[in-house]
Amino acid sequence: MPNSQCRCPWLDLTKPDYVEYHDKEWGVPVRDDQTMFEFLTLESAQAGLSWYTVLKKRQNYRNLFANFDIEKVAKFSDEKIEELLLNPGIIRNRLKVKAAVNNAQRVIEIQKEFGSFCNYIWAFVNNKPIINEFKTLADYPATSPISDKLSKDLKKRGFKFVGSTIIYAHMQACGMINDHSIDCFRKPQTSG
Repeated sequence: MPNSQCRCPWLDLTKPDYVEYHDKEWGVPVRDDQTMFEFLTLESAQAGLSWYTVLKKRQNYRNLFANFDIEKVAKFSDEKIEELLLNPGIIRNRLKVKAAVNNAQRVIEIQKEFGSFCNYIWAFVNNKPIINEFKTLADYPATSPISDKLSKDLKKRGFKFVGSTIIYAHMQACGMINDHSIDCFRKPQTSG
């Protein structure tokens, strides 16, 4: 039985906001398109950086990216992108910012085809979380055959910054893969 004090081995317990993210959000199944798009955008922004770097800027992203309203982000103009690139509250990488706008446009296409982005993305795990049994940090993979497959399909559909490592992290964050360690107190709470 997991100890209520135990948490995943990757978590830096000295950062209260990181602990709160782990305890309340990470690995909780997301079934809302706007939240799914938010996580995809933030994971894409993380490429080459630590998640904590992005987590600290999350509220700025919400403010600047219309609270991740997919329709609004899809319509961001070149001028709006230039404005965003001047703001130190986000990761000021032109390719990543443009990818967010592009990806919003691709999400809308998927919504038209599948009814929702979540319908599409959850189908890759047969609509239920994959539950892994990891104990140590060394147990955690960077990718999986499913993240490879989803990444390839997203790229084929025109998404950017969706390599398999980014997609695996996205699937973990959104609860498509439950990678809470076996002794983490959140494991049973998110295995639902």
